[in-house]
Amino acid sequence: MEEPHRRIRALHTASTITVYQAYSPEIGLPAIRDGRFPAAWKPGRMTWIKPSFMWMMYRSGWGTKEGQETVLAVEITRDGFEWALRHACLASYVRGLHSDRGAWQRDLKRAPARVQWDPERDLDLRPLPYRSLQLGLSGEASSRYADEWIVSISDVTPLANEMHALVKGGELDSAARLLPREQEYPAGAELLTHLCP
Repeated sequence: MEEPHRRIRALHTASTITVYQAYSPEIGLPAIRDGRFPAAWKPGRMTWIKPSFMWMMYRSGWGTKEGQETVLAVEITRDGFEWALRHACLASYVRGLHSDRGAWQRDLKRAPARVQWDPERDLDLRPLPYRSLQLGLSGEASSRYADEWIVSISDVTPLANEMHALVKGGELDSAARLLPREQEYPAGAELLTHLCP
């Protein structure tokens, strides 16, 4: 079956979805220990969550980039995730989807969440011909994420390290077997129509 050009692929249950973030140990380790972000985590800043494990590996360089050495799997409520999608605006202007550039800019300024569709990545971190969602949270969405939506926070840094070592050693099949089993997230048209160019 051919991959749709844009799709949310994620680990999810009937009530939760897992997203990924990478932080410095100063933020990541207390978050793992306490199941919530520490005071050093600033809710006022835009925070990007990624349902795609491989996109997080690309962004963090398998957890090797400075300030991204601790890779977190954050399980959040589907209700929260879907609230963010409903209140999100595309991060870039798309002719035809927005009435004009000014309207898009006004929507973007008001929206507590924004969406980017970025190329999914393979095990060598090369872009694939289809895209996965990134969701940026700010303001109310960021606060709700930190205070209401989080169910659990897990450390997937060891998984990133193990997979990275296998990829570097040319053992792609072994690395692929360790990938989280992401499946299409059942986001209906009412959640995505305003976010899919």
